[in-house]
Amino acid sequence: MDMEKIEQGFLLMIENIKSIAREQNTDFYDAFVEQNAAFLQAKLDKPTDVALSVLTASNQKLSQLHLTKKEWQKLFQFVLLKGAQVAPMQPNHAFTPDSIGALFHFIIETLHPKKDIRVLEMGSGLGNLAEFLLVNTTKNIEYVGFEVDDLLLDLAASMSEIIGLQATFMQVDGVQSQLLAPVDVVISDLPIGFYPDDALAQTFFVGQKQGHTFAHHLMIEQAMKYLKESGFAVFLAPADLLTSVQAETLKNWMVEQAHLAAVITLPEQLFKQAAKSIYVFKKSKSTRATFVYPLENLNDQKDIHALMTAFQSHFDA
Repeated sequence: MDMEKIEQGFLLMIENIKSIAREQNTDFYDAFVEQNAAFLQAKLDKPTDVALSVLTASNQKLSQLHLTKKEWQKLFQFVLLKGAQVAPMQPNHAFTPDSIGALFHFIIETLHPKKDIRVLEMGSGLGNLAEFLLVNTTKNIEYVGFEVDDLLLDLAASMSEIIGLQATFMQVDGVQSQLLAPVDVVISDLPIGFYPDDALAQTFFVGQKQGHTFAHHLMIEQAMKYLKESGFAVFLAPADLLTSVQAETLKNWMVEQAHLAAVITLPEQLFKQAAKSIYVFKKSKSTRATFVYPLENLNDQKDIHALMTAFQSHFDA
């Protein structure tokens, strides 16, 4: 990657976002969406009114940088980090770090040997996990992302289009059932908290008979419905997923519906809120032992290599 070009692009984009925010009296993220739309329209020689007034020259310079897909992805991360400084998002809306994306990528590449693959992301958020996978994959991925928040959806879709990725984003509540052809893999950086619709939650096996149900439990159960037989799901979820106050219901559901194939615990300091782990569920019944690995340092290549070697040995056996 050419970090000098990325920095140039970052400065051009931030200045455009600031200009739009001032002109339209809007916030950073809405202005970010407008900037992406203006850039895409300018590339089609159909600039918007905003682009004509303040953005055309900057977007032409941005286009002339000829950024690669990886450079665009990195540029957008820097823009989102800048946004987090001026307009912090709630924790469930923060983008998934590349270090986590790299582990998801490794797991998918290892467990799904076929070239063509259908992937569903539940709660695609800002799209960074999707972007990392699609930019770095060696596979032909048919990707669909479900996201209920319209701003996050617009940001993810516009960034994906600029990068040049083949991805479909849909405004969908991940807990509610949708008509969808079965997929090979489900992924999610699961949103943490209680689901507000108790009536709907109680139609699920993991739904609590009294009080609110954890939304991430509902999404795990829903994910299995979209998977092909022997398909698998990769989740970033709370480290206490199997020991929380609602864990017993989830474990009872797992007995009939899913095999917990792997748990990779992550360093606590990686998260501002509660610690998280990566969980791999397979849509099948199995008596095979769960692969468990405590990853101590995501920045230590020896630790990462040891994890990968142990993971491959376990699933090749």
